[in-house]
Amino acid sequence: MLAWGGISCHFVEFAVAVSAGVAAGSIVLIGFGADSLVESLAGFVVVWLLTGRRIGSHEAERRAQQLIAASFFLLAGYVTAEATRTLIAGDHPRTSWIGVGLAAFTAPTMPLLAVLKRRVGQQLNSSATVKEGAQNMGCAYLSVALLAGLLANALAGWWWADPAAALAIAAVAIREGRESWRGEGRCDSC
Repeated sequence: MLAWGGISCHFVEFAVAVSAGVAAGSIVLIGFGADSLVESLAGFVVVWLLTGRRIGSHEAERRAQQLIAASFFLLAGYVTAEATRTLIAGDHPRTSWIGVGLAAFTAPTMPLLAVLKRRVGQQLNSSATVKEGAQNMGCAYLSVALLAGLLANALAGWWWADPAAALAIAAVAIREGRESWRGEGRCDSC
């Protein structure tokens, strides 16, 4: 239930962020939305992992970690390319108060989801589930970066804060992808 709830929340985040990002020309919002889609996909990987004969399988656990890592690498590549293009072209994103509201909502709620998933992952001895919960904590940090970038653009006119915050999202995605690929972030009891 927790995985399905997380998938639903992240899919709504994805839809809102990407729609608002396209409307405002904001790569940080689009990147945040893409990250939410990655988190939804990671949730599906965990659901896949915890069904059928894969339960307790070290091979399935490792495959789940690698799938989650690959999704982070794809996200990082896309966001880096778009943020760089935005900076070079000098594209000025418009203000998105919907994006500000989304970031203000997700920053405090994602840590709660992360804690719950970590506990469940430890109870199930599932490194992939713990790692998927860590993604939620990463989402909270990204929400703060998103909020800072959007507010700097909206209140101070610092258009470059939008793609700069997007590059922060890409850096976090690379780190999370590396850790997951290496099998780091395992639960304490695994």
